Amino acid sequence: MPRFVIFDLFHTLVHGADDERDRVVAEMAAIVGVEPAALVRAYHATWRQRLVGWDAEQTVRILAERLGSSPSRARLARAAALRVDLARRLLSSAPPATLDLLDSLRAAGYRLGLVSNATAESAQAWADCPLATRFDAAVFSCELGVAKPDPRIYLAAVEALGAGPGDCVYVGDGADGELTAAAALGMTVFRTTEHNDTDPSWPGAVVATLADLPRLLPTRQCGW
Repeated sequence: MPRFVIFDLFHTLVHGADDERDRVVAEMAAIVGVEPAALVRAYHATWRQRLVGWDAEQTVRILAERLGSSPSRARLARAAALRVDLARRLLSSAPPATLDLLDSLRAAGYRLGLVSNATAESAQAWADCPLATRFDAAVFSCELGVAKPDPRIYLAAVEALGAGPGDCVYVGDGADGELTAAAALGMTVFRTTEHNDTDPSWPGAVVATLADLPRLLPTRQCGW
């Protein structure tokens, strides 16, 4: 039976706050001297590059230059700080019920992992957020250099937990083909719709809230 649970992060443990992200990028545009809507579009268009390489300040510099601006290092730092602050706020917004669930799973003997397609500012903010102490391993695409659905990012978490793929449950909203990729590795997969109904075509099990997860997990490890 699986004794390990691996979670996605955004739209699974915390809301992705896509509108708020765009609002912050528009504020950053004013600092670096480019048109707000153009910078928002540039952020969306470079999602994959940002997931696996660029840090927050590098991202602002590259995109501002592409849009015809050459901001000073001080302005780049100010703009990047807004993204880091947003990441801190989002990672601190996990519902109390979610934190309680994670604590209950750990108390029941489960080891917990995180696999996140995340940009550098999220990885930077992770260590200081309430979620971090609940996890035995956390793997971020920006640090590993590969992103879901690449099997290597899942296997990095599996190895860090000291498990095999078949020992693991994977829980995510379904973005980036993450559920199919996890299932292909032999994981037991549950889709969550608590924060976003991302992949309604998923044919497998669905949990409306993470609080529903324990009743689907092996009862021999936890007493639910």
